[in-house]
Amino acid sequence: MTMLGRIKSILSSSRPVVDPAAFQASMSSPSVQPEIATFAAGCFWGVEHIFLKHFPPSQNKGILKTAVGYTGGNPLVTNPSYNLVCGGATDHAEAVKIEFDPSVVSYGELVEFFYRSHDPTTVNRQGGDTGSQYRSAIFTHSPEQATTAERVTEEIQAKYFTPKGKKIVSEIIPAGTWWDAEDYHQLYLFKNPSGYQCPSHKLHW
Repeated sequence: MTMLGRIKSILSSSRPVVDPAAFQASMSSPSVQPEIATFAAGCFWGVEHIFLKHFPPSQNKGILKTAVGYTGGNPLVTNPSYNLVCGGATDHAEAVKIEFDPSVVSYGELVEFFYRSHDPTTVNRQGGDTGSQYRSAIFTHSPEQATTAERVTEEIQAKYFTPKGKKIVSEIIPAGTWWDAEDYHQLYLFKNPSGYQCPSHKLHW
C-alpha cells in the first residue's frame, strides 16, 4: 500500500474510543523481572494487532503492554516522524516493542510467533508495502536473546521454509535507540477496525 493510501486510511477510518489500559497487564509474579522484545515485520499497525489478539494482556498470556515506533535507523536522526521514516531516507524500521512476563511466555515463543505471523522471506517488503522501513528484523536486548533468536530461526527455517525452497531473510541485530511513534499509531487497528492491514499479517501455520 502506498503512503498516500495509508494516510487516507488514517483520515477515513471510524474511530471507536479505546482505553489503552485495557491492553496492559501487571506482572503475574512480583519476583520476576519483565523483559523487552522488539520486532519489525512490516506495517507496525498489523504487527502490534496480531500479537495483542493472540496474547491479550487481559487473559494473562504473557504480554504486558506494547508500543509501536521506529528503530534500527541512522543514529544521527533523532525522534523521526512517520512521514520521514516512510520516505525511507532514515533507514528506520517500523517496529513493535513488547514488554512481557518471561514466567508466562518465553522469548523463544515470541520469536516463533513473529515468524508465524508474517512472511520473513521477502527483503524490505510485506505484501504491497515496500521499502526498508518494512523489513523483517529481530532487535535483541541481550546476548541470551540473540542466542535464542538464532536457534529459533534455524529451527523455523528447517521446518517451514527449507522444504519450500525459501530462505528467511530476517535480520537479527542488537537493539538500538527506540523512538515511540506518534500517538495515533498506537493500537491503531483497535481504534480503527476497518483500517488498513497488511495481508501478510496472519497465522501462516
